[in-house]
Amino acid sequence: MFQPLDELKPADIPEKTKANWKLWGPGAILVGLSIGAGEIIIWPRLVAEFGASMVWAAVLGVLLQLWINFEIGRWTIATGETIFTGFARAWRGFAPLFILFTIMGWIAPGWARGSGAALRALLFTLLQLDPKDVAPFLRSDTLWTCITFGIIGAVLFGPKVVYKSVEHTVEVLVIIVTCGLIAIAFAVGSAATWQELGEGVINVGYIDPKVNLRTFFSALVFAGAGGTANLFYSFYLRDKHIGMGALLPEMQNPLRGKAEKIPATGFIYPDTPENASRFRAWWRFIRQDQVIFFWALNTLTILLFIFAALAVLHPAGIVPGQDTLISDQAVILEKQWGGIGRIIFLLVGVATLFSTQLTILDGCARSVADIIYTNVRRAQKRPVGWWYVLIAALWMVIGCGLTWYFEAQGVTTLGFLVNGAYMGGFAMAVYVPLTLFINLRYLPKSARPGPVCVFFMIVASLVYVGFAAACILWEVGILKE
Repeated sequence: MFQPLDELKPADIPEKTKANWKLWGPGAILVGLSIGAGEIIIWPRLVAEFGASMVWAAVLGVLLQLWINFEIGRWTIATGETIFTGFARAWRGFAPLFILFTIMGWIAPGWARGSGAALRALLFTLLQLDPKDVAPFLRSDTLWTCITFGIIGAVLFGPKVVYKSVEHTVEVLVIIVTCGLIAIAFAVGSAATWQELGEGVINVGYIDPKVNLRTFFSALVFAGAGGTANLFYSFYLRDKHIGMGALLPEMQNPLRGKAEKIPATGFIYPDTPENASRFRAWWRFIRQDQVIFFWALNTLTILLFIFAALAVLHPAGIVPGQDTLISDQAVILEKQWGGIGRIIFLLVGVATLFSTQLTILDGCARSVADIIYTNVRRAQKRPVGWWYVLIAALWMVIGCGLTWYFEAQGVTTLGFLVNGAYMGGFAMAVYVPLTLFINLRYLPKSARPGPVCVFFMIVASLVYVGFAAACILWEVGILKE
């Protein structure tokens, strides 16, 4: 079923003619994806229960993913291919494996469920409705998950070019989240809280003995994008025409007209001084894009979320419920700051989780569509945009069905998210060393990673492979916590 790939075709890498700020966007989308469950749910809940002693792992998680994203971007700007195609060049079996990783890690829509719950709480607050006084179906997580997916569907399927709609929507949501968090931090913070947070950042290596390995691993993975989500960066670079992506058309929405056929494989540049110079110009953009948006902004937002929990929840010994994390935190914040505090936090919660679910759905549909389109010749009879729409629509239908089933079974939103992060950690244990391998094996010498990048990718590989191995040993009972 999965066919051998065509060889990379020789082509000069396009010259970078625009200023970096005109090319910004891919990194911003990745931030919208990153400031999700780890930042607003998993880490604040850990801090509420255990304090700031393990915050170093959140900072480390974002830092390691910065270097991972560098290498994902390196492949795409040098070849125009998605990173999934690069993996399939190493071994065709990686194509079905990453379809499995994508489905297992992201199919349960914990972000849509959490965003819907936050939207419900926000609307009930604004309308001054007591949840006990409304019909039971209006309190259902399934209903609000369906509403969230309906709004996401309008964003994805409405415009002609999917990428532009996602980019502009996420940029607005990131601004809302960042401004809201800064306002909350100024309202509830103190010098002592900042000091405690700082001590947690430098408390490297400490893991509270009461935290099980599965929870800690999930928190480490979700500090940043996490799982296969980092791999989505390939698509955003290509649709923004960065590097070799400039030789390929962006994915068109077939619902808004005839979609253009995109080549299944990419290019390789002759290693001339001119091409090497052009690559370095694109590489400098990748580094700036990721340092400013992913590392700096993501580190800021996760620390602000943690700071709010440290200032409001931990001193009172309050650990929010597993299925009402955002609304519980909003109620507690209302006691500290008044009604405006509750509204702002609920708005931040909606924006955070909606942006995450939007980019997850977009990225997962792109990933599965790209792998099928690239590796199955018969699939190329239709444009990749057709596969994207089909998979995205099915994903939303299945997501609503899973929410209904798991809500009836009593599975919480936190359970959705921890399971997703856990599976994502195993995916990272595979693709982090694999990304380094293909960049060293297939790219021109002038495009290959240098010693510093190799060092950090080896460190990241050891971290994720080590934790994955420990989790397996723990699950089978060989390793005791």
